[in-house]
Parts: sequence; structure tokens; C-alpha cells
Amino acid sequence: MVRIYGIKNCSTMKKAFAWCDAQGVEYAFHDYRKEGLDGARLVQWCQHLGWKSMLNTRGTTWRKLTPQQQAISTQSQAVALMLEHPSLIKRPVVETGSQLLVGFDPQIFASFVH
Repeated sequence: MVRIYGIKNCSTMKKAFAWCDAQGVEYAFHDYRKEGLDGARLVQWCQHLGWKSMLNTRGTTWRKLTPQQQAISTQSQAVALMLEHPSLIKRPVVETGSQLLVGFDPQIFASFVH
């Protein structure tokens, strides 16, 4: 089973959902803004993909942070900031058992979830 983590109203998430629906890919969705996210899971994602690839620095939440908050240099600082502000986690995060993917690219999705 494919598990997709993200924020429901995000435009990138909507593209991922539409793609999965069009391709007949079954998935379970976890909205980490509403349902929260286990810190250990986020640490695991960061260890697997790198914390810099998990951090969404292009969104409005990032731009609203102070320069001190943006001056992160370690995984533990990044994880703490992402747990405090879940919209800082890049989306979607997709798990398929042993595989993990962050972001939405239709070509990568096609090779990843089929």
C-alpha cells in the first residue's frame, strides 16, 4: 500500500492525488497538519533522504520565519523546526514499504508506485 503524507489543500498534493487517481494507484493519505507527525518518522525520513531535501524553503511559512529560525545547520534543528511548523515539510512524502520519495514528479511517481 502506498502511503502519502502531506497537507490536503496544497496544490502539489492535489496534483499527486489526481495522478494517483488517474493511474488507479490506491493510497492512504495522512495529513500531518491535522493529524500530526511522529518525530521519529521525520528523523527517519531525514536520515534516508537528507534533511535539506525534506525542508520546504520555497513556501510562505519559510518566508515568515525570522533569520535566526532560518539559520539551521543540523538535522536536529531542522526536525524541530519542521515539527513546530509542519508546512515546512516538503510534500508529498510517499512511502511504499521499503521505498521513500519526497516531492511530486509524474515520471518519478510512475516508476516509484507501480
